[in-house]
Amino acid sequence: MCGIIGFTGRRGCAGFLLEGLERLEYRGYDSAGVAFARPQGLVLEKAVGRIANLRTVVEKSREDAFAGIGHTRWATHGCPSIENAHPHCDAARTVAVVHNGIIENYGLLKEQLQRQGVRFVSETDTEVIAQLLGFYYDTDMPTTLRRVLPMLEGSYALGVLDARAPGTLYCARRRSPLLIGQGEGEMYIASDVAALVEHTRTVYPMEEDTIAALTPQGMQVCTLEGRAVCLAPMHITWDAAAARKGGYAHFMLKEICEQPQVLQDTLEHYADLARGCIRREAMPFTPEQARALSEVTIAACGTAYHACMMGKALLEKLAGVRTTAEIASEYRYAPVCDGAPENAVFLAVSQSGETADTLAALRKAKAQGMRTIAMSNVIGASIAREAGTVVYTLAGPEIAVASTKAYLAQVLLFELIALDLAHLRGRLTDAQLKEALAELGRLPEQAAAILARREVVESFARRNRACHDVFFIGRLMDYTTSLEAALKLKEVSYLHSEAYAAGELKHGTIALIDEETLVVGIATQPEILEKTYANLQEVHARGAYLLLIGTPPRTLVAPDCEVWSMEGASWRTAPLLATIYAQLLAYYTALQHGCDIDKPRNLAKSVTVE
Repeated sequence: MCGIIGFTGRRGCAGFLLEGLERLEYRGYDSAGVAFARPQGLVLEKAVGRIANLRTVVEKSREDAFAGIGHTRWATHGCPSIENAHPHCDAARTVAVVHNGIIENYGLLKEQLQRQGVRFVSETDTEVIAQLLGFYYDTDMPTTLRRVLPMLEGSYALGVLDARAPGTLYCARRRSPLLIGQGEGEMYIASDVAALVEHTRTVYPMEEDTIAALTPQGMQVCTLEGRAVCLAPMHITWDAAAARKGGYAHFMLKEICEQPQVLQDTLEHYADLARGCIRREAMPFTPEQARALSEVTIAACGTAYHACMMGKALLEKLAGVRTTAEIASEYRYAPVCDGAPENAVFLAVSQSGETADTLAALRKAKAQGMRTIAMSNVIGASIAREAGTVVYTLAGPEIAVASTKAYLAQVLLFELIALDLAHLRGRLTDAQLKEALAELGRLPEQAAAILARREVVESFARRNRACHDVFFIGRLMDYTTSLEAALKLKEVSYLHSEAYAAGELKHGTIALIDEETLVVGIATQPEILEKTYANLQEVHARGAYLLLIGTPPRTLVAPDCEVWSMEGASWRTAPLLATIYAQLLAYYTALQHGCDIDKPRNLAKSVTVE
């Protein structure tokens, strides 16, 4: 869940490393450091806190290092400190290592080295790797890596410097993402393409259990057994400007405001709106597969899991396909029933395409013999490469830790897949499909209309700044929107916010409602509107202040109830539009509380460890 950057070339690399680390700040971190291979030997510089603190230290170093590695650390083993910050060295200070992932058997390996007289200076699992590479050094670093890496249990993406080969950058990967970039007379490594897009459009995702030696002339890649590997290149399609704020105060607000274009791009890629049909070549199911489909299991984590819950509702309601939405971190450890049902499909959803639990769930489904589909926002990500079929959301780079536009793109893609399946399975006529696509075609304009009213949301957040308990309630798809709304608010504002199926309030939770509570009702689904209104009246009778997002009732449930509506929205499109309101509420509430909106405490963008 940290950031890795590395460089080898014919120019000083300090500036490159610091710039790369700044582009990886959104992933979440509490300390940072760099290591340089200079003619005099390895040099390490570290700082606790933001990259600005590290930059102050590094600027004192000479710009005569042509190979280096850098890292932003999110603490797992040991508290944030200079000693625990990466890079880590061996006892002789000849090897420096940066590491993403977790080494599960580091305690045993550390004890073995300590019995051999090796002295450790940190609490981290990463230092074990550096000490092992120094202790077992044999001939050269690739040989040593092939000896040491099989000792490690767990996951790793590694950047390594060796003082004996100061112009070479080494890297290795197992179950944690790492990219190799190629420039003019220089090579790079990074954990995220955002760190490299200013310098190259050609990157090579490292394959599982591979080692690479990079020099300014190129790269040599091999397996742990020493067999040569040729990596497949990936072309970066978005430009560097997409990863900048573009005049917005925060990336989160920028990405919320980009959603009309994201919705438009997704619709145009997967549907021909003029003809009112789905683009057959873009869909993950053939007509034969659609008709034979018996059930779908969807798995993801966090916000993507809420998209899965929406996907379940849409696939069942529109296509009549039995669907289960699973939390990937639970699914991967759940008991395995005998054999997968015939014609069953497993669909893994991940914005980054690298979420560790979702990737493990995908592998489990493959082992059971299920057909696998991936939904990812990152071309060439691990989940995309390992699934049998992949569909991409077209959200572009999402920099803020709290996901916004990627979530809307996922839900819209689920709607398009559900409509396609419903049509192929005979549940929608050509005319009904055309009508449904016309509804979706109005989404970008409707989303833009909500964004044009964002000062209303900002005013509401300002007036309710003193509120510390927020409950979101809804039914069916509105309950899922409530879950996402509550998660977004707690992610960026740190306020206590919870979501409940509206009908469950009376089974205990209503005891928490009082005059200091804000209750947000989501009401977009016609068949249960009156039920939701009744639940809002129940909490109002107990003193709660109310906000309604959705279809306003004929008679307000309370005189002071604020209503944010979506004119012209259907049951299909209203949940997406309600989500935009919820995202704006989270953003402006966090702004009122002075929070670090793009980089919330304790969170990381891509969760690549358990």
